[in-house]
Amino acid sequence: MSYDFNTIEAKWQKHWAEKQTFKAENNSDKKKYYVLDMFPYPSGAGLHVGHPLGYIASDIYTRYKRHKGFNVLHPQGYDSFGLPAEQYAIQTGQHPAITTKENIARYREQLDKIGFSFDWSREVRTSNPDFYKWTQWIFIELFNSWYDKNADKARDIKDLEAIFASTGNTEVYAVCDENIAPFTSQEWNDFTSKEKQEVLLKYRLTYLAETEVNWCPQLGTVLANDEIVNGVSERGGYPVIRKKMTQWSMRISAYAERLLQGLETIDWTDSLKESQRNWIGKSVGASVTFNVKEHDAVIEVFTTRPDTIFGVTFMTLAPEHDLVQKITTAEQKAQVNAYIEATAKRSERERMADVKTISGVFTGAYAEHPFTKEPVPIWIGDYVLAGYGTGAVMAVPCGDQRDYDFAKHFNIPITNIFESVDISEEAFSDKEKTVIANSDFLNGLNYKKATKTAIYELEKLGQGQGKTNYRLRDAVFSRQRYWGEPFPVYYVDGMPQMIATEHLPIALPEVEKYLPTETGEPPLGRADVWAWNAKNNTVVSKDLIDHSSVFPLELNTMPGWAGSSWYPFRYMDADNDTEFASAEALQYWENVDLYIGGSEHATGHLLYSRFWTKFLKDREYLTVDEPFKKLINQGMILGTSAIIYRISGSNKYVSKGLKDQYETEELRVDVGLINNSDELNIDDLREWQPQFNNAEFELEDNKYIVGREVEKMSKRWFNVVNPDGICEQYGADSLRLYEMFLGPLEQAKPWNTAGITGVHSFLKKLWKLYHSGPEATFYVSDSSISEKPEAAKTLHKTIKKVEEDIENFSFNTSVSTFMIAVNELTTQKCTSKEILEPLAVLISPYAPHIAEELWQKLGKGESISTAAFPVFEEKYLVESTKKYPISFNGKMRFTLELPLDLSKDQIEAAVMANEKTQQQLAGREPKKIIVVPGKIVNIVG
Repeated sequence: MSYDFNTIEAKWQKHWAEKQTFKAENNSDKKKYYVLDMFPYPSGAGLHVGHPLGYIASDIYTRYKRHKGFNVLHPQGYDSFGLPAEQYAIQTGQHPAITTKENIARYREQLDKIGFSFDWSREVRTSNPDFYKWTQWIFIELFNSWYDKNADKARDIKDLEAIFASTGNTEVYAVCDENIAPFTSQEWNDFTSKEKQEVLLKYRLTYLAETEVNWCPQLGTVLANDEIVNGVSERGGYPVIRKKMTQWSMRISAYAERLLQGLETIDWTDSLKESQRNWIGKSVGASVTFNVKEHDAVIEVFTTRPDTIFGVTFMTLAPEHDLVQKITTAEQKAQVNAYIEATAKRSERERMADVKTISGVFTGAYAEHPFTKEPVPIWIGDYVLAGYGTGAVMAVPCGDQRDYDFAKHFNIPITNIFESVDISEEAFSDKEKTVIANSDFLNGLNYKKATKTAIYELEKLGQGQGKTNYRLRDAVFSRQRYWGEPFPVYYVDGMPQMIATEHLPIALPEVEKYLPTETGEPPLGRADVWAWNAKNNTVVSKDLIDHSSVFPLELNTMPGWAGSSWYPFRYMDADNDTEFASAEALQYWENVDLYIGGSEHATGHLLYSRFWTKFLKDREYLTVDEPFKKLINQGMILGTSAIIYRISGSNKYVSKGLKDQYETEELRVDVGLINNSDELNIDDLREWQPQFNNAEFELEDNKYIVGREVEKMSKRWFNVVNPDGICEQYGADSLRLYEMFLGPLEQAKPWNTAGITGVHSFLKKLWKLYHSGPEATFYVSDSSISEKPEAAKTLHKTIKKVEEDIENFSFNTSVSTFMIAVNELTTQKCTSKEILEPLAVLISPYAPHIAEELWQKLGKGESISTAAFPVFEEKYLVESTKKYPISFNGKMRFTLELPLDLSKDQIEAAVMANEKTQQQLAGREPKKIIVVPGKIVNIVG
């Protein structure tokens, strides 16, 4: 019977779906284990072979944990809101919901063909109202919360209102906006309702504020930093500028220290933790205020080196700083405005990364040094960012290289405040070797003592204090898009009001097209029915606004990270329509035990998810404050692109071996046009794209040979390999094994379809091992494992190695181990059921379809997924014999297998009695016989 993988795989995929084999229960006596993949965004292109890598790894571990007796939750869903679907809708006019549904159907079809053990009964889609109802609810909870620094947690906003009514705000220690005016309880109680709302908005964990954002005019929306590449939008490559807009923001900065400390409690890689630490950016120093001369204004700066304050020779403000327009002199106005306009075209990421370009403009204004009272010129420069710290720096060129380069470039004086240090060529930044000079009361002090003294003196002046600062900024939460979660917000007299939970979800309205309005409003501004009747609690026509009880709804939508920040908890109780998940389900599953996904989410998604989890724990909706216990970033599967060479300025293409004879340009073509010998099918190329219809091709040996380049697998490079074709030709089990066999999970590795034949041959050999009967029929014997010591040894060394590999996520070495085991068992002609039965279980996490089929043939009624993982027994690996190398005068001539328990004399007697020994000696008597039991025998002639 041949290995008919197509029939076998279709059979078991159907069986698993019908029987809901992998459905997890929320109540079980078994220990729980929750495995989760970063859920996919369903694009129209479908999956390529690089996408399933992490899913295969998580599926192996999931199946292994089931074999180990755990109640395993392994769900899947779709991150189905997002800009790509909206851009497609803009181009075609088709509603994003339609394309998203089609794309999901395509993804599901592909995922099912690979044989994943997902619990599909819990599927979630972030664009479904029954899911985003609870995203809206979390937003409301954030709005109705404030962060109490004394309690170090979020609390109900009603508690804060009670404090204000009782004692005012002077004793409140909260994370809030800066420069909130103090008020008494009497003043609070005398405030109007709107005044109270305005004050509370400065304390809420989600709030409205005018914020510097990345604005993309062509896309008509705000972009996150990770949606911008080299100053243009990742989607479409459009220019991005900095712009101030009133946006919803999340006060993630309140959780900065807890986000740092939480890293110590989770099993993530050091590099991943370091990425988070760098993003949070904790630094200890001082806040210093400089009075602006001839203006009633101060500039606040944060510095980690208050010991260098006497070295300040200029200040630099971010071009977007609020003070710039107020303090710039008339003479400098034109220069400053031109610089601000140019800076707005550069993204924050671009400005941070560009350490070589030195640019800036003098404002004409001066600050006053806190101690010397000397004038300090105020410049603007794009290396200072408005959103980082205070948007201002006190420049100490003698101690900071960037300030040094800026000062040299613009001929600004540099004061040396370091004892016995030469700064003629570069700044001096070694704080451990610092001894302060030319600094009045700081002279002769080292870094630590000078820092403490400087802070003390600043506090005496009322112009500074010690402070811990974080780079982490509050997260902008508004997007000017259609295809996202609507905010559950309406406005009365300009103030935001939350829609009650019982009236959620507020579903997306219909719009005629998905572009901003002609007046610049977000796409929701085009909706005819998008106003809130506060009396009837319904969405009504905008024409009714200004009537009694009808108010405008928020026109922005939430960002892509909204739903992904809490989705792991929805899987725990996905059908619950009365709460985001029941307390019982949340208590049982707790959090994700193993999370696998791409390293591109090392900061954004993971920080936001950790933030929301800690918040929900504060408000007693969760029992955990970290969403993911263990996290693994899988490496990328790289494509091998095909390159053709066009002679510059012509429509002629030359084969790879001829390209050095010409000046050529490289073009990538679809890898499907290339055979295994790197030869291009020119006729297929002409059909592929009309631009090649009239092209000429210069061949070598009557062939056009393409160049090859290993790079990211992407539609852009035409190097995508579709898993459907691989499954059709070789089977899903072959695909699964091959992706694991390519190399360590965390490393990038190139795809080569030709290599899959090796693992496919292995599966055929595995099949044959169980089909050794007449005419290759299924056959296993009842022979005892004790009768097959070599086979038992093979099995148990395989059990030991595979279990170690899975626990260490070293899946590639397991595949090699399986190949060795099957080769050995084949050589041993093993048919023992006691050997072959546990072997099928061992292989089933990796190749589940063939394992299920063999399991059924072994007479088992239940799925192999319910079988216990084989137990390793050391006794089968204990050697009872030893192959001795038999040497003559130091040269090994043959080996002889003898029992290990023989004495030295018994070994010597057995060797001398052996026929091969007598042949070597040819009747001579040996002079000496050296025997080392368990090691060697050497006969000296």
